[in-house]
Amino acid sequence: MSISVLLSTIAEIAPERTAITDVSGSISYGEVQRDAGRLAARAVAEGAECIAFIGTNSAAVPLLLFAAAEAGVPFAPLNYRLADDQLRRQTERLGRALIVTDEPGAARIGSPADCIVIDIAEARNPAPVESKPGRVGEVAVWLFTSGTTGEPKIVELSHENLTSYILGTVEMLSAPEGDAALVSVPPYHVAGIAAVLSSVFAARKMVYLESFDAEGWVAAVRTNSVSSAMVVPTMLQRILDVLTSSGETLPSLRALSYGGGRMPGELIRATLEHLPHVGFTNAYGLTETSSTIALLGPDDHREAFASADPAVQARLGSVGRPIPSIELEIRGADGAELANGEEGEIWVRGPQISGAYRGMNSHLVDGWFATKDRGLVDAGGYVFLSGRADDVIVRGGENISPGEIEDVLRDDPSVADAAVVALPDDQWGEVPVAVLVPTSGAEIDAAALKALVRSRLRSSRVPAEIVIWDELPHNEMGKLLRKDIRAALTRRSG
Repeated sequence: MSISVLLSTIAEIAPERTAITDVSGSISYGEVQRDAGRLAARAVAEGAECIAFIGTNSAAVPLLLFAAAEAGVPFAPLNYRLADDQLRRQTERLGRALIVTDEPGAARIGSPADCIVIDIAEARNPAPVESKPGRVGEVAVWLFTSGTTGEPKIVELSHENLTSYILGTVEMLSAPEGDAALVSVPPYHVAGIAAVLSSVFAARKMVYLESFDAEGWVAAVRTNSVSSAMVVPTMLQRILDVLTSSGETLPSLRALSYGGGRMPGELIRATLEHLPHVGFTNAYGLTETSSTIALLGPDDHREAFASADPAVQARLGSVGRPIPSIELEIRGADGAELANGEEGEIWVRGPQISGAYRGMNSHLVDGWFATKDRGLVDAGGYVFLSGRADDVIVRGGENISPGEIEDVLRDDPSVADAAVVALPDDQWGEVPVAVLVPTSGAEIDAAALKALVRSRLRSSRVPAEIVIWDELPHNEMGKLLRKDIRAALTRRSG
């Protein structure tokens, strides 16, 4: 089933309902279907092999996503934050693409061979085009990975992957009229794709924030009576700072989901206290899994927040339990499934799991996908992440998770944020080194913090060094950039 069916179903039932609002105005579901069809015809007439987008958040994103589906070609949103040469290299890998961008974007990529470049304004107001319908395509979306180790791969998400996720998690037409979802995650991230599809199938209005800043986000919620939104940890901290200083409580907001990075426990507790009327959801997923595979829902948050049981309280630090359509296992180095409470690599299986990369063999093993995330499952079935498999520190043959050390360090009131990475060591092979951001006005006592880690964990977990920075590097989705930290520390010591 094509993702275009999600739109056509809603457009037929509720064509006049507002679908999208951005800085240019609002358009209805009927208009989205009409304009997506016209863009699809243009793509077919041009012989396009995909429809690409270079730009910030706007109504163009859902229009192009569904136009590509109608044309039977993939939608490829590109990261406009990349350096020009990186962006050009990505466009060169798309084949004959219909590229939609603005004038500065067109200047950045030049004239890619065999591609057609049109302006966003033209795509927003497409003219009717006489053309045959597109073929039925298998792949709906191409998303480039972050490319932390060489050239980024292109993840292929099929129509089956995406529709199985939506049909399993969203009830059709479940949003009452007036419901509005604020979309502020980047269009080139899987969360941006999921936000479109889930909002469309629920018939919810999407309010696009062109780019994120905390004041603008709060104003958009207030002005548009936003009822739901998705943020990452770095966004939430800035939003909470604005709310606490202004005293606003965002009465229209009913649901707030978060994900994309490790959420500090004190931050989510402070936000729960400030917004007690809001239902919070922690969503865990990857690009290759078509977004969410595990959820810590509103009831889980409230129960953990109110509980006196340490085991239940600890679930605020989990990503919840797998959604019903997902199988999840924790496996050891030998590939065998581990018991509850044992840490290993997370493997998942289900119809929404892609595991496919353009030009490469499938990464599925009997339908199972290795996430490269490490974690464990507790007795209640809650999944706890401990970090990426590549981030594990091997000290004298002992595997050490950076996350366990970071959690202890963040418990100290003088520490606002913490990152632990591996650095080479002649004696131990690798040792943990901690980079800390102090709380405003506080001083870091390195010796006291090392003693704290030793008392809570063991001597092998004590950082060999504690370094103080003003801030830690994160990407726009809130993921900690450990490779940048390691590189900076290596340059310093070199």
